[in-house]
Amino acid sequence: MSSSASAATPSFFDLIGVGAPIMDLVATVPESFLAHTAGEKGGSINVSPDEIARLIALLPSPPAHTPGGSAANTTFNAARLGLRTTFIGKLGGDDTARGYRARFASGGVDTQRFKHSPLPNARCLIFTTPDAQRTMRTELGAVFSFSPDEVSAADFTGCRLAHIEGYIVFNRPLADAVLAAARAAGCKISLDVASFEIVRMARDWLLGQLKTGLDLVVANEDEIRELFPELPAKTPEDYAAHARRLASFGGTAAVKLGKDGAWIARGTELHRIAPVAIADAIDSNGAGDAWAAGFL
Repeated sequence: MSSSASAATPSFFDLIGVGAPIMDLVATVPESFLAHTAGEKGGSINVSPDEIARLIALLPSPPAHTPGGSAANTTFNAARLGLRTTFIGKLGGDDTARGYRARFASGGVDTQRFKHSPLPNARCLIFTTPDAQRTMRTELGAVFSFSPDEVSAADFTGCRLAHIEGYIVFNRPLADAVLAAARAAGCKISLDVASFEIVRMARDWLLGQLKTGLDLVVANEDEIRELFPELPAKTPEDYAAHARRLASFGGTAAVKLGKDGAWIARGTELHRIAPVAIADAIDSNGAGDAWAAGFL
């Protein structure tokens, strides 16, 4: 079944994002640099503060600092496109957190629903290779202290759509609490799968949520292959079947294919979204999140 917004509750916000308010540390590196870190290229794994410090020390130049986080990027871009937005996530108690919140406010996002911790703010070290691919290593900091009992339906009051990032599944009890609270408040639910590593770790949980009811699911080609490994995936046309399978659970499916566009499916409808040609891609970090903002 699909969740639906309550007609009795006025919508003050078009979209509420839920996820990790992470400060991105973006570094351009040669392909060979990835040998210094564990995990696969293009993926995202959590690491310790010491590992972040070690990797920063190995960089050819200091990384650039910019507010990030999957759902946060989508929420910020949606505000720039004219939607009324707010956000739930846990900030730290340091200058990084204060700068993050100020940047959100300046972009038109309501910041009253942030949670707070005295711990350092979360950071994500992002390696961008010459092919514009990004590989992420994240120190969760304050985000790690976000507990399920800090979330209730009141956090989602007056919100039409809750857009939730897949990375929240690293804290399974929190993910369950967020979805339950959003549904109790009458929000429609949008889930961005976020990473193929998330699917590997929590495929059964994701399939369970699809069966319970999600109004929209966004996934790229790597993520959808992990979710439905039995389907062929050799050409862009093959992903039409993935979109149909995802939509068969009752919601809208958006399957992103990067330079090959996207497939959108809902019920018996299926649409191919043509790509916009870019002559020289520099950095793909946040591109899918920005696309999701436009789609929402």
